[in-house]
Amino acid sequence: MTLKQLKYAVTVAKTGNITEAAKQLFIAQPSLTAAIKDLEKEYNITIFHRSNKGIEITPEGDEFLGYARQLLEQANLIEERYTGADHGKQRFCVSAQHYSFVVEAFVKLLKTFGGEKYEFHMRETQTYDIIDDVAHRRSEIGILYLNTFNETVIRKTLRDHGLLFSPLFKAKPHVFIGKNSPLAAKETITLNDLAAYPRLAYEQGSHNSFYFSEEILSTIDSDKEIIVRDRATLFNLLVGLNGYTICSGVISEELNGPHIIAKPLDIDDYMEIGYILPSGIPQSALTQQYIDILKSFCFY
Repeated sequence: MTLKQLKYAVTVAKTGNITEAAKQLFIAQPSLTAAIKDLEKEYNITIFHRSNKGIEITPEGDEFLGYARQLLEQANLIEERYTGADHGKQRFCVSAQHYSFVVEAFVKLLKTFGGEKYEFHMRETQTYDIIDDVAHRRSEIGILYLNTFNETVIRKTLRDHGLLFSPLFKAKPHVFIGKNSPLAAKETITLNDLAAYPRLAYEQGSHNSFYFSEEILSTIDSDKEIIVRDRATLFNLLVGLNGYTICSGVISEELNGPHIIAKPLDIDDYMEIGYILPSGIPQSALTQQYIDILKSFCFY
């Protein structure tokens, strides 16, 4: 195994196409194919399934690529630390639940440290995918929450993936509603107040367990439920249908507009929002800068 072979495999996975990967790597396609086959033979695994339609990453290949990304990142850190080498375009990826302060911090990081060339990814995604992204180094950092209901399951999942959770702040439960909602005049909202209105939640895909829900109190029955995949759709439905979602209460009017407001929910619960990183692996300077910005955006 060589770092060059690992770079080849990661590039093929990223492009999803041997021909395109060969172009990006400036090598002949047969040479790239041979290098990947040598790597698979050395470790007795199949990283990619090949067909006329292209390539598909196998489950064991996905695990292998996670380790490969870690090794390549550590090699880059060593090179930067001891040679000052410039690797050209900066790359950084965040996977997170749907929090506006995470996006605000991302914007600030990009404006401050992006430089002339960069490729930054901001993935608002499902809870399990956040964990999987960080475990396999598709993302440098993940943002999610714990509370008394989900903590045991989420912490076990993190341990199984070699990840650690670090808290940023604790938030009391709030309700996001439209500013013209019939509930907007209330100082505090109760669960009984919400019973007549549609509850909105984010889809969790194949890991649709209550423990992976992005919203607390997900086990409480609701007569009207709407499941969405993105924040813009959720906010539009909050306004258009007088719906609600239970959340941390942290919202950015600059990013999300003036039409959504947060009201305290009268219930004894909390959300401990924090970040996840691989255990025992030093984070990059860019990751640490992002963490510092996140901490500066925490209001609790």
